[in-house]
Order: sequence, then C-alpha cells, then structure tokens
Amino acid sequence: MCAVDLNGNGDASDTGEVASCTLMADASWQCPLQQVACTGDATTGYVCPLGPSYACTAPASGGTPTCSPNACTDPVATPIEDEPVTDDPGVPADGEMDTTGACLGNIEIFSGRAMRCRPAGLKTTFSNCCKDKGKIVKDGMGGSITSISTKIAVAKGVFTGMKAAYTAFKAGATAGQAASAGANAIIAGIDPTSIAISLAINFMIDFLLSGCDQQDMETAMLKGSGMCHEVGSYCSSKILGICIQKSRGHCCFNTKLGRIIQEQGRPQLKSFNGLGWGTPKTPYCRGFTPEEFQALDFSKMDLSEYYSEIEARAQADIQVDMKDKIDAYMQVIGK
Repeated sequence: MCAVDLNGNGDASDTGEVASCTLMADASWQCPLQQVACTGDATTGYVCPLGPSYACTAPASGGTPTCSPNACTDPVATPIEDEPVTDDPGVPADGEMDTTGACLGNIEIFSGRAMRCRPAGLKTTFSNCCKDKGKIVKDGMGGSITSISTKIAVAKGVFTGMKAAYTAFKAGATAGQAASAGANAIIAGIDPTSIAISLAINFMIDFLLSGCDQQDMETAMLKGSGMCHEVGSYCSSKILGICIQKSRGHCCFNTKLGRIIQEQGRPQLKSFNGLGWGTPKTPYCRGFTPEEFQALDFSKMDLSEYYSEIEARAQADIQVDMKDKIDAYMQVIGK
C-alpha cells in the first residue's frame, strides 16, 4: 500500500490518499497515486517525466511502462501503528457509603466519559463513523435517569442489536430482515422509551457493512442526541509516520443539560483553567465537585438550547395525549 498527503493538510487520511500498490512485470510494486505514463518506446528507451530518479516499469498485466514518485510499503513488514482506543468507563454511579449513607468516594455532578469516533479514513473503510443520524438516545432531561452509565448502556444496547443484525445478514437475510432481528434484540435488552427505535434501525442499516467499531457507534449515537462536547481531532493510525486515520475525541454526558452546563460552567471555575477539556486524544471529562457546582453562576449561562428542548418535548407530549384521547373516543362511538 502507499499513502500520500495530496491536499497538503499534513496527513493522508482523506479519500483518495491511500491506495493498494500495483504489481509490476519485474515483481516490484508501484504506487498508483500520481502515477504517470513514461515517454519514449522500447527501442529508444522509456523515460519518466517526473525525473531520472524514478524507474519506468511495465505493469505485470502488460502495457506502457509507468512511474510514480511515491513509495510502496508492505503493511505486513511495517504494520500500521494504532493508538489505543480510549477506554473510559466513567465515574461509578453508586460508590461505597458508610453506615449513615454518606458517600465515601468522590462526588461528581454531571460527570462525563471520554470517547472517540472516527471520520472517513482507511481504518473505517472510508465510512464516516461520526455521522449524525438524529436523536437516537432520548434525553432524560435531568429527571429520573441520572447516571452516565445508563445512557452508555442504551448505546451499547444498540450495538448488541447491530451484532444481531449483522449475524442475520451474514446468514443470508435481507437488509430489512437483518434490521428487524437487530430491533428485536434492542427491545429485549433495554427500555424502549429510552430510545427512538425507528432511528436506531436506520442507524443499524447504515452501519451494517461499515468499518465502524463499538465506540464509534456509541459516540455517534450520543453525539447525535446532543450529549457530547467535541474536544478535537487527532491522528489515531499511522504508517511510516504518515497519518492514515484520524479520530475525534469527545466528552459525552448523560443528558444534553449536563453537556450545556459543563460547557458554560467550566470557564467560570479556576480549577479548570489550563486544563479545559484536555486533549483530543485524552479528553478531560470529570464532573463538578459539590463545592464547584455551588460556585457556578447560572445567571451567566445561556440555557436557551435546553429550554427549547423542553418546550418542544412538552408540545409533542400534548399532541400524543390528544391523539390518545381522540382514538379512545373514536373507539367508543365506533361501538
């Protein structure tokens, strides 16, 4: 294979910047990126237009000799270097307590989890694993569901459904049948009210044959649901020092409200000065201590995004309630 930074942005992780090399007649390999045909003929000899340092070689399949300015690399002899996937389980929802019920550990309010997803690149078979597919995971709006692990469990539940769909697909099922198998697995594993099933099914179909892994899918679901703060982009896979795959680091929270308060509360606190959100590779996602939370000035926060979500949710609930009452009335008069 070969990798070349064609657009000059410092990496070779974009579409068309990585290619499989071509076997040549002399058993060598030639990179097809920026490859050109040689001039001349078999009698006078072929010359590479790129310069005399580049050899003209005929393809193994025959034809006019070509040359390329880019070298090939054997990924077996020189393996791709992958950064380890961020494995942040988040703060435990319930720690140890003493006999009076007092918490013995550290209390964190609106704590998050460091996660990553990968945009289109070689390792994802050029599928965008950060793609927003809508609000699949329903926001608890700060209500009874308060643990980050709960929403992560919902995201993992969709991945379980994804595996069931893929197993069915490999066994010969159509995409629709595979999606149904995945939906059944989701419904059996998690509370259906915590997830938009129809969006989850579309999400599974879209990711069915992609190169996305479990954390890609979890991050994409939580991000699309408004629960993640993107910290930045970093190189997660290299070969011979050339970046061939990027990743985007995030801090993901249990609710959209948690993400909003974290984004607007951190700048008010000295304890986050100099640390901010950490680095894209190692996001700093801890929650507020009780003392930090008490020090926050909510009058300086813009919570309009949260309020609009409540208003939209309330209006939708009213419409559903009205529909249920009308349906019940129609059933009565229909008798």
